[in-house]
Amino acid sequence: MPCLKRTPFVLLFALAVVAMLSVNPADAGAEPAEYTDARPLMGTLVSVAVEGSRRDVLERGVNDAYREMARLSDMMNHYNPDSVVSAINRQAGKLPVEVPRELMQVLLAARRVSERSDGAFDVTVGSLTGWRFNPEQPGIPSPEQIRRALPLVNFRHVILDETGRTAMLARSGMRIDLGGIAKLYILDAGMRTLKRHGIAHAMINGGGDVVVIGEHRGRPWRIGIRHPRRDDTLLGAVELTHGWVVTSGDYERYFFRDGKRYHHILDPRTGYPTEGPQQVTLAADDVALVNGYSLAIMVRGEKWGRDLMARTPGLSGLIVGHDGTVWVSPGMDKFRAAVSSPQAK
Repeated sequence: MPCLKRTPFVLLFALAVVAMLSVNPADAGAEPAEYTDARPLMGTLVSVAVEGSRRDVLERGVNDAYREMARLSDMMNHYNPDSVVSAINRQAGKLPVEVPRELMQVLLAARRVSERSDGAFDVTVGSLTGWRFNPEQPGIPSPEQIRRALPLVNFRHVILDETGRTAMLARSGMRIDLGGIAKLYILDAGMRTLKRHGIAHAMINGGGDVVVIGEHRGRPWRIGIRHPRRDDTLLGAVELTHGWVVTSGDYERYFFRDGKRYHHILDPRTGYPTEGPQQVTLAADDVALVNGYSLAIMVRGEKWGRDLMARTPGLSGLIVGHDGTVWVSPGMDKFRAAVSSPQAK
């Protein structure tokens, strides 16, 4: 379990993406009970920090939150052959599959993001098999493999029956991968579980995607935004008492081949990794405003991302462009730049 050092401004890296920054307890008044835990889940490290008057209530709430998040992860993980998502993929082009209420909600959310981004976000990108982003054993599909797979990448071919609560992929060989949208839904479910236990001060960090409520030792939670090209370096931080900070970047899973960076965020239009921004960080109170959109901006590019934030009340963020320059939206008033220069190399 990672340990938070008690220094004025300490970064808790979850897979070195985004983190919660601790506050010196000497700056706060009497401290309430605190409980922290971190467990592997959804292919990353999910950490939970809570505060309240009774440690036993905090522990029960955290344990229940992990159980709920694990249940949903098992349901939506396409790597798990027993998951409902795997069943949908096996029946592609054949039969509809009955899905639980939670999975239908995620599939409907994915469709909304796909429609709004004109397909830049597309869960059927899972049809592009052959990519492996393990630096020790990287894999690049051949141009012919990509050419054959691209017709299978089309969110409009995910057939949803809300009344009968079924899902079906229209063409054989199609596959959905919910990794770009299920995680925030699952983290939100974890936070709702904490609230049901009466916990009013909490942070859940899922591999750098962070949701908070309340305060940390009497002050807003401070979420550090990492630099996309400098490990253990911050671009800045966001202070929140309620809401989300989520990040997508080309540094999360990648390898180099012939001097070119190949990363895990695929462009559904080309079948290859995106070549736009290095990183996109979004902040909002409502999970629906951020879920899937950081990935869509990575695909559509900085201009589309700026326009999206301008026309979406309550959504703010920053974009690190392909050349390393940093743009911060006018609504990102809670962002504070780090002392170090935000110019990426």
